[in-house]
Amino acid sequence: MSDLSDVLARTAPLYERVRGVVPPIEWPSFAGDVDAILDLKRRRNAVILAHNYQTPEIFHCVADLVGDSLALARMAMNVDAETIVLAGVHFMAETAKLLNPDKTVLIPDLEAGCSLAESVTPEDVRLLRQRYPGVPIVTYVNTSAAVKAESDICCTSGNARAVVESLGVDRVIMIPDEYLARNVAAETHVDIIAWKGRCEVHERFTAAEVRQLREDHAGLVVLAHPECPPEVLAEADFSGSTAVMSDYVARRRPSRVVLLTECSMSDNVAALHPDIEFVRPCNLCPHMKRITLANIRAALEENRHVVTVDSAIAERARLSVQRMLDI
Repeated sequence: MSDLSDVLARTAPLYERVRGVVPPIEWPSFAGDVDAILDLKRRRNAVILAHNYQTPEIFHCVADLVGDSLALARMAMNVDAETIVLAGVHFMAETAKLLNPDKTVLIPDLEAGCSLAESVTPEDVRLLRQRYPGVPIVTYVNTSAAVKAESDICCTSGNARAVVESLGVDRVIMIPDEYLARNVAAETHVDIIAWKGRCEVHERFTAAEVRQLREDHAGLVVLAHPECPPEVLAEADFSGSTAVMSDYVARRRPSRVVLLTECSMSDNVAALHPDIEFVRPCNLCPHMKRITLANIRAALEENRHVVTVDSAIAERARLSVQRMLDI
């Protein structure tokens, strides 16, 4: 095992990326895993895909490709490596496997789930088809492969409106996020039937909280994720997916900003823009936080946990995802 001083020297350039959000006293506890992961990736011909909600030491120091759900889905299609480690939640790993059936896809923790994915089942989708015959079903990517297989097309928070309007119909069913569906409905003339699922991170934000933030922080720019309740978006200055929020900060460069989304998103964007003040009332996703440097390292060392999707489900689910990507 390398001496800690050698490890710290090798990883020093990586620490510079996160110096503004990771205290110096914490870095030695991360450096050994970072160093080992970089070596394991080279030896195993592996890449790490990390969602925007991963912690900075993962997002900025070991990930090869980063982004929101849509970006990761697109990136997964062009990966040349033999092994993909998905630093995110289980439905994201399933999507990566759908798009790369011949590659090994690993998720560091099998319990990294999603409240939205757990809110709807394939049986629910079949019952919706019986109740609303002929109405297309648009399914958020925050769902299991089995649910995607029962759907017509997938969407993400970044392309939901475009997907809905691409179908050229007057009415659609949108599952499982009720708030995303209601927020998209406010932007389009298409009638949207919403499921009652909610994200346990975003549903906790309130309009009163936004108003209090403005009182406490003069000149604050408020950016909200479309999984937030509609009354929260009404109080915000701008709403969009995690990728769109990040782009907004980079382009507009507000002097003081709050991102109404998962905690690590602010840390990751702040690391790129140390001159911008980030106000940080956020809600933590317990599922995303199950992914750590230690279990990413273990995934690469022990080839765990391999993601599989039943072939009959995979073929139909892949079609729903591909229809989205083709738009």
